Amino acid sequence: MQHPKYTDEQFTTLASIKTPRFMVVAGWSVTLMLVGLSCFLAFTPWVQTTYGAGTVTALNPFDRLQDINALVSGRIQEWFVRDGSRVNIGDPIVRLVDNDPNLLQNLEAERQQVLAQLQAVETAMATAEIDRRRMRSLFDKGLAARREFEQASIRVDELRGRVAEAAAEVSRLEVRMSRQSIQIVRAPRNGVIVRVSAGDSSTFIDAGDVVATFVPDNAERAVELYVDGRDVSLLHPGVSVRLQFEGWPVIQFSGWPSVAVGTFGGEVVAIDASANENGRFRVLVVEDTTDPHPWPDKRFVRFGTKVRGWLLLNKVPIGYELWRQLNNFPPDFAQKAQQGNAT
Repeated sequence: MQHPKYTDEQFTTLASIKTPRFMVVAGWSVTLMLVGLSCFLAFTPWVQTTYGAGTVTALNPFDRLQDINALVSGRIQEWFVRDGSRVNIGDPIVRLVDNDPNLLQNLEAERQQVLAQLQAVETAMATAEIDRRRMRSLFDKGLAARREFEQASIRVDELRGRVAEAAAEVSRLEVRMSRQSIQIVRAPRNGVIVRVSAGDSSTFIDAGDVVATFVPDNAERAVELYVDGRDVSLLHPGVSVRLQFEGWPVIQFSGWPSVAVGTFGGEVVAIDASANENGRFRVLVVEDTTDPHPWPDKRFVRFGTKVRGWLLLNKVPIGYELWRQLNNFPPDFAQKAQQGNAT
């Protein structure tokens, strides 16, 4: 049995219903947008990055902020510098004096006494040597007893020990006098005094106490960034970094570093083998000499300035990066999965 065919003329009400033009336009717009978004996510490249914050430091440990210590104990007599003073190697920083103003003279007098004792003991030992040789000759001829010869030898050994003790005392006094004579603390290198220890003539300083904080000149700057432990395994020396220095205007696109404005190039040179107390790893970054924009002058970016850094990793489609971020996977999850399947 055949069903009858119906025409629009038979359903006049249905034929009169038209799809609104707005809905047609909206439908096609949504479809085109979904297709465009899919193409965008599938084909648009995105540079994976890991973020770290830190400060500006010196690459060489000898160029970093360092303390200047007192070599001897004493009271502060005179300061030759103040905070911010520029010094050259050997310039005086502070003069120290002992509580006893006549200490050096007393030490010299004691040294002279010990030298006189040493000379007397050396003379006595020379006489004892002559006496021992004489007793040896008499003993060999049978004109002296063995006891007398042994007593002469013991006397020589006793005097030799006293000579050694006196010589050691002289050396000790000379070392002490030499140290006490170094009562002016001097700059070890050319640089700037960052901070001096507060003190006046009533302040007593022990040997080894810090008298000033000092920053050497011509220090090669570096940046230490602290990176999350999840991403540190992806880093290695040579990884490129984009840096934002504190107080420096910047427009940063982490996935498209080529369009960022105000960032500066860096390169990873070292990664700590162990984490700090917060579970982050320190990464040391130096200036990228191939970058067309060199780091700002030291007047604008000083030691201790805060820095943000974006360490550039793999280039992937932006859709994969969104999926990775939503699942909180490490940046090379795909590579790790492939390696796991291969094994």
